[in-house]
Amino acid sequence: MVKPEIPTNEQQRLEALKSFNVLDTLEEKEYDAITRIAADICDTPMALVSLVDEGRQWFKSHHGIDATETPRDLAFCAHAINTPDSLFVVNDANKDDRFFDNPLVTGGPSVQFYAGAPLNTKDGESIGTLCVIDTKPRNEFTERQRASLKDLADQVMAQLELRRQNIQQKIINEELRIKNDQLKHLSYRLAHDMKTPLLGISSVVGFIKEDYSDFIKETEIPNFLDIIDSRVEYMESLVNGIINYNAITNAEINLQEFDISKEITSVLNKQSEAAKVHLKLENGNKTITHSLNSFHQIFRDLISNSIKFSDKSNIDILVGFKEDQDFYTFTYEDNGPGIPERYWEKVFALFEKLGTEGVNDTGIGLTTIKALIDKLGGTITIGKREDNNEGVYFNFTLSKNIG
Repeated sequence: MVKPEIPTNEQQRLEALKSFNVLDTLEEKEYDAITRIAADICDTPMALVSLVDEGRQWFKSHHGIDATETPRDLAFCAHAINTPDSLFVVNDANKDDRFFDNPLVTGGPSVQFYAGAPLNTKDGESIGTLCVIDTKPRNEFTERQRASLKDLADQVMAQLELRRQNIQQKIINEELRIKNDQLKHLSYRLAHDMKTPLLGISSVVGFIKEDYSDFIKETEIPNFLDIIDSRVEYMESLVNGIINYNAITNAEINLQEFDISKEITSVLNKQSEAAKVHLKLENGNKTITHSLNSFHQIFRDLISNSIKFSDKSNIDILVGFKEDQDFYTFTYEDNGPGIPERYWEKVFALFEKLGTEGVNDTGIGLTTIKALIDKLGGTITIGKREDNNEGVYFNFTLSKNIG
C-alpha cells in the first residue's frame, strides 16, 4: 500500500477546509441528495462527500455506507486531492500497486472501483472529493458520468460556500446587534444624565429672573436669560426624543384588536390644542388587530407635528384607510405648511431638521415614526396632496404578518 502524499499547499488547504465550519456537523439533505444522484448517474452502490483533514477523511454525506470517517493514510480521497484539476479514477484496486493491500480494499467496504472529483475552493485548494465507489472492478466510466460527477462536485462546493457565507453573515449580524445594543444603552444613559444639568440651568435662570428682576430689568440680561430658557427647552425636547426613540426601538410588540376611528380620536383629544383640529376619517370605522401602543405613537407624533408646525387657527387632518391580504395601509394629510420636496429624501433621517424658525424641531419625530413602522414590517413614504394643495401627505403600511 502506498500512503497518499501531503499536498504542497497543505497548510492553506487545511485553513480553507476549517473556514467552512463543516467538519463533524450533522447530515444535511442537500448533500445527501447530491450523493444519491451521483450514485444513480454513475451506477454505483456508494457515493461520498469526503473532506480530508490532518489525519482522516470525514464524510459529510455517505450514501450506501455506514462509516462516517476513515484514517487519512487509507483514504483514496487523500490521493485524489493531489490532482485537483482532474478526476482520480481507479478501475480495479486489486491490480493497483497503491491500493491492492489497502484494508478498505481487502476488507469492508471492499472498494474495487473508485472515481473522485476534487472539491476545489475558488482559490484552488482541494479540501476533499465527491466520489463514487463500486464493490467490483469496472472497465468503463463514461464521459457523461465523468462530466456529471464534476458538475455535482461543483454543486457540493456551492453548498459549502453558501454555508460559509451564512455563518459569516450570522457572525456579522450578531456583532452588529451587540454594537447597536451598546449604542442604544449609551444614548439612553447620556440622555438621562443630561436631564439633571438641564434642570439645574433652568432653575438658576428662574431664580435670577425672580430674585433679581428689579436689578436687571433695564438691561439686556432678561433677553439673554430668555435665550438660555429657549435653548434649555430645546435640549429637553431633544433628550426626551432620544429616550422615546430608544424606548420604541427596544419595546416588544403586543397585538390586540381595536377600532381605528376610536383610537385616533382618543389620541387627538389628548393633544393640548386639540380644539384647533378638524379630523376627518375615510373608511376609518374598522376594527384591526395590531400593536395598539405603536398605533398610538405613530398618530400622536403625526398629529403633534401638524399642530406644532402650523400657524393656522383651524387645522384640517384627513386620515384614510384600506387593507389587503398582507398590509393595512393608511394615508395622513393636513393643510399645514407641508414639507418642501427638497427635504423628502432626508426627512426621515435622525436629527435632520427643516429649518423651521420658532419651533423646537429636534429632527427625531419622523425618524421615530419610520423606525416604528419599519419594526412593524411596513413602509412610509411622503408625497404631494391631491391637486397640489398645501400640506403634508404620508402613506404608510403596517404588516399583518408580525408577532
